[in-house]
Amino acid sequence: MKTADPGEINRAQHSKADRFVIHFGNTLAWIFLLLIIAIVTQVVMRKMGNNQAWLDDAQWWMYGVVMMAGFAYAVTTNSHVRVDIFHANFSRERQARIELFGLGWLFLPFLMLMFDVLLHYAWSSILAHEGSDSPNGLHGLFYLKSSLPILFGVTIIATISSLKRNLLPLTRPSLHALMIAGLPAFIFAAQRLAHYAMYWVIRFTNPDIKPRKILKEPVMENALWMGFILVAVLMIFSLLRARKTAREGV
Repeated sequence: MKTADPGEINRAQHSKADRFVIHFGNTLAWIFLLLIIAIVTQVVMRKMGNNQAWLDDAQWWMYGVVMMAGFAYAVTTNSHVRVDIFHANFSRERQARIELFGLGWLFLPFLMLMFDVLLHYAWSSILAHEGSDSPNGLHGLFYLKSSLPILFGVTIIATISSLKRNLLPLTRPSLHALMIAGLPAFIFAAQRLAHYAMYWVIRFTNPDIKPRKILKEPVMENALWMGFILVAVLMIFSLLRARKTAREGV
């Protein structure tokens, strides 16, 4: 008898990261119960002429957080909707190649980009101590916005773990194979790491410089090349280590 729980399907293939994402999603799924209670309560109170703006905000908060958590859960359990008529009949190797391209070259770069954008988005909201537009709403809106990069980070973990699982039918999921599978995303991540590292070095070594002027410093233009170099070094190190391990195994 097959289990109907997506989190239990192919459990033997799940890594610790996969189990973390599944437990994370299952835990936050209980928020749906609170959401149902909040919706029913608000409907009853509205009929009684006692509308509560903060309860409206709470519904959107709960819905947004749980749906974003479900994003990562769907990637890990492969329970997202597929609109195709060919994929199911392909060989396991061909399916893996399609998954690697879709997840690594199309989806993961989007996640990395959104994670970077949402970090700034959340930080701006925190600095402004952003609240609700309604005087009677929930005024800690920055808490909700701060959850967005965290939830996208969980989805990144789910996607990278899924890449590793899809590498198994083709090759050993070493670091260099994983980086090739998600090359655009890893180059972007390395470029942003180099960018932020240089930013804070300049900020600490030149305390009188204005933050916006740091971005105009000539050295900041080298972030992309430094990202390429970092990715190349990691890939070469992983490749050499894999060959050494293979020789020792022989």
